[in-house]
Amino acid sequence: MKRLLAIALWSGTASAAVLETPHYVVDISPQCEEGNVSCDRVAYQGKSKRSGQAITLEGRTWHSRCADGVTPCRFLGYRFENGNVTYYVHEDGRLRVVRGCDHVLVDEQGTWRR
Repeated sequence: MKRLLAIALWSGTASAAVLETPHYVVDISPQCEEGNVSCDRVAYQGKSKRSGQAITLEGRTWHSRCADGVTPCRFLGYRFENGNVTYYVHEDGRLRVVRGCDHVLVDEQGTWRR
């Protein structure tokens, strides 16, 4: 049942994809078996179009929770942490980078290339 739910929510979860925003190119590569609802091994390779600087991070898929408060329901995207900075890559193509709880460093809409 969980495998079917994951496929129905977003079939691209287990395959590599590239997000291009106005200032960044981000390569997302889940390292889990296709069909898993969640994945705790997702690679992030981001590169600034301005400076050329790159960063590689390890993260996980990001989901809302079902009514039981535990089971992952809707796929939201990916989440990566680097110290107190969190990188959110949304399913709809938004790249949001936040320091601490609420200091937004980057908030850009992009386009997925598969």
